[in-house]
Amino acid sequence: MAIMGTLVRVVGAEVIGDHQLRVTFGDGLVGDINFAGRHWRGVSEPLADPNLFAQARFDPEIRTVVWPNGFDMAPESLYERASERQVSQPSQIPA
Repeated sequence: MAIMGTLVRVVGAEVIGDHQLRVTFGDGLVGDINFAGRHWRGVSEPLADPNLFAQARFDPEIRTVVWPNGFDMAPESLYERASERQVSQPSQIPA
């Protein structure tokens, strides 16, 4: 899927707090995402445990955030959420 005509690529992610991530995208956008209060269901339900959530990491093969239980998040939804709390603006250079 593309956002405004470009492919959404996660290029980095770090845990910055309980149920909080800072995600970096190929176009330069960096944003903080707060998942506190989210109702985790199905395969994501174990992520309600802050200790498991804190094991989030960037997987360069699939270019998104993953957890040890096999759960991953779509880059497009991460981009949308990160855009709401930007730490830095995307560059004008195509990713």
